[in-house]
Amino acid sequence: MRTRLAALLVPVLLLAGCTAGPEQGAPATRDGAAQSRPSPFADCAELTAAPAPSGTATAVPGDGGTPLPELTLTCFTGGAPVALRDVRGPVVINLWASWCAPCRKELPAFQRLSDRADGGLTVLGVNTRDTRGGAQSIGEDFGVRFPTLVDQGEALQRALGRNAIPLTVLVDADGRIRHVDASGALDDTRLTDLVRQHLGVAVPA
Repeated sequence: MRTRLAALLVPVLLLAGCTAGPEQGAPATRDGAAQSRPSPFADCAELTAAPAPSGTATAVPGDGGTPLPELTLTCFTGGAPVALRDVRGPVVINLWASWCAPCRKELPAFQRLSDRADGGLTVLGVNTRDTRGGAQSIGEDFGVRFPTLVDQGEALQRALGRNAIPLTVLVDADGRIRHVDASGALDDTRLTDLVRQHLGVAVPA
């Protein structure tokens, strides 16, 4: 009976998101070795270097949204810290960790979204509660190249009032949060629909 109950709970836990930290299931990694390898992620310098692309987003009906939290996070590749409120929109922010199975499942879809958007929006990763080696390995294994910030203190999650990942935050061209998705691993179709619905950006299939 206990075995059957445990089997029934597994899909529910995966759907709800990951709440365990790296000490409770992160892959064994060598952070020293990761430091010596080139980062798979893009540099963060261009996140705030230019205004939002023109002609790519349409007005989205509804309230004005809320601004991103006043947080400054470090970039995985180093360089100057990035203030979230200075990141040009529209932007899709994905909070993830290497030890989170739904995160690993959806990361390739976010990379494909970044490729298909072709500058029409920015895809930004926020790696949280993770080891550098674990994040580096996932980026290399899954071909994740979009810029990634590091938030080991879970500051962004706390500011959003969420305690599970993956978490996806859709931010409009004015830097205001239009939607926070915590429904579990997202696929290409769902991501495209969310971007169109909440940001007014049509991403080619």
